[in-house]
Amino acid sequence: MASGEDEPPFCYLTTTGRVSARPHRIEIWFATAGGRVYLLSGGRDHADWVRNLVVSPDVTLELGDRVGAARARVVEEGTEEDALARRSILEKYRPGYGGDLTSWGRTSLAVAVEWVGT
Repeated sequence: MASGEDEPPFCYLTTTGRVSARPHRIEIWFATAGGRVYLLSGGRDHADWVRNLVVSPDVTLELGDRVGAARARVVEEGTEEDALARRSILEKYRPGYGGDLTSWGRTSLAVAVEWVGT
């Protein structure tokens, strides 16, 4: 799926609880670029879902009608991939969002998710 208007407004990410070992499902904004799905965590590495995927990177991704196994990782800050993730998400959501996403886009932690077996 290419990034843009044909994408759903959000996806669902299910991580495995690092303490409970139970599934934790969140709804989150995303963008696709370069065959990856990118997410931004405003809570950075304090967000439970990020802390979960650092311990167990095997996740379930639901994107439109597609549901499947994926692997998630924190993107190294300051890299070209980090810039791509931020730019892709801001370009997708800024036009329809009533507020200012600049600070969120600059300070959030970028996460990359890749489908497994495709």
